[in-house]
Amino acid sequence: MKVSILIILLSIPSIIFGQNKSDELLDQAILKAKKGIYWAYENIPLKKSSLKESLISEDELVAEVKIDKTIEGVIIESKGYSGTYTAQLTIYKSYDSLVKEGYLKTLDASR
Repeated sequence: MKVSILIILLSIPSIIFGQNKSDELLDQAILKAKKGIYWAYENIPLKKSSLKESLISEDELVAEVKIDKTIEGVIIESKGYSGTYTAQLTIYKSYDSLVKEGYLKTLDASR
């Protein structure tokens, strides 16, 4: 009985710290995916209907970004990487909202 209680008490710190490390890596992957989204906003192609790009910083893959233009807007998929964790964000933005937010100068140039 005493041995099992001792084992449980000794394993609690590793469970807590292991969880914190996982949360940190997941948060970093989400942050990198968000960086990919912001990169995509600034790099919407004017003439192409789609674009794929890998964002690399200091010899490390930060995010893979895919931009697909549709009739009324843009679909952006961004996968962020941190260690063995991957977080994927997919968003849709209409051309009107991109112009209002200052990412596209005119509607005609974006289509």
